[in-house]
Amino acid sequence: MTGTNVEQRRRLVGSVLVLASAVLFSCSGVLTKAIEAGSWTILTWRGLVGALGIGVYVRLRRRDRPLGQVFRLGGRGWLVAAVGAIGSVTFIVSFKNTLVANVSVIYATIPFVAAAIERLLLGQAIRRRTLSAATASLAGVVIIVFGSLGSPNLAGDAVALAMVGLNALYMVLIRAFPDTDAVLAGAAGGPLLFAAGWLVGSPLDADATDGFLLLVFGLVFAAATVLWIEGTRRISAAESGLLGSAETPVAIALAWLVLGEVPPEASAIGALVVLAAVLGHARPSPTVTRCGRGLDGRRGRRS
Repeated sequence: MTGTNVEQRRRLVGSVLVLASAVLFSCSGVLTKAIEAGSWTILTWRGLVGALGIGVYVRLRRRDRPLGQVFRLGGRGWLVAAVGAIGSVTFIVSFKNTLVANVSVIYATIPFVAAAIERLLLGQAIRRRTLSAATASLAGVVIIVFGSLGSPNLAGDAVALAMVGLNALYMVLIRAFPDTDAVLAGAAGGPLLFAAGWLVGSPLDADATDGFLLLVFGLVFAAATVLWIEGTRRISAAESGLLGSAETPVAIALAWLVLGEVPPEASAIGALVVLAAVLGHARPSPTVTRCGRGLDGRRGRRS
């Protein structure tokens, strides 16, 4: 097999893995709404099961190293884990309080918010293309939030906006701390949520059906994370961002098919605007000229 064929196969495998991860990540809204238990119960058990699943993956990938070295995180790593864990709280709470479509579309704007935070904290320049796409996506979010005025969905939309900021900050911190193991930091958020859940929630307040769904949720989250990690190792950030954009329409479709949740007109229009901005931004650029390094095309994978 020639080098060209090997590279093509590598990219194909990477594309399939990232696309599969997007489909699994898109199940978050449906699973959250299908579980009758409260947000903290979901966070407690999804965090624990997900952390164990990712932990097994990390150990298998580094089985040649001592156990203590494999799971050593450090102060910066725990900071990243804490920010990610808080982001997960807002992620689940937003799904419980607004439409899956609204959360999914607002979540799609993370790369643009991350680029803005990176500019403020790290001084990284933002490409004109990114700025234009961010402006368009902001318009889409405004349409969605405006459509929620006077409805119970407004509170959930507000939490979703906070979720975007926290997860964007999580991405920037990973970039700012290159020595921090992002995978391990993501897994470490699980025990933090598990401990918090026992303090402020009622993690045993779940029947057998909820228990089964919580187990599935944790395994789906772990599998989606591992697939995304393995996929993004094989393809470019732009390709990963473009394929990851499939998460939004799939999540909306699943909410419609499984929950019978039909987004209102404002949400549908806002979704089209944001998706157009994300897809237009993620497509490969005809030139390689850049005005600075950013988080262009790379979607956050923490929530």
